[in-house]
Amino acid sequence: MMRSHRRISRLVLVLTVAISAGACGVSESTSADVTEPGADDVGSGEVLYQANCASCHGVDLRGTDKGPSHLSNVYEPNHHGDASFLLAVRNGSPQHHWRFGDMEPIEGLTDDDIVAITAFVREQQAVYGFEPYPP
Repeated sequence: MMRSHRRISRLVLVLTVAISAGACGVSESTSADVTEPGADDVGSGEVLYQANCASCHGVDLRGTDKGPSHLSNVYEPNHHGDASFLLAVRNGSPQHHWRFGDMEPIEGLTDDDIVAITAFVREQQAVYGFEPYPP
């Protein structure tokens, strides 16, 4: 019951942030946090990240020739908040900090999946810190 309530609360918060950001024309650099992730989110987020994000952002989050490092200080929470991950996955993201081209939306991920991926990225950022931009 408690886990179900937490999931519903999280989904309501995610949707509220996404709708508000879209309705107000907020850029993806909003600093609103989508959720407070748990340990389960980090573990499942790693699996989901490797399956859906690593081909562009690197298995070690340090980027590839297809996409930027998630350890760049551009991805600090005060610059790209958790909501920006949700918006980028859902809607894609136009090229603006990098020269990799636009990011296309990622199909097949639920809001809970994106929350888990974000939790994993944030945990890795806390462990490894941030790299200067530009690289």
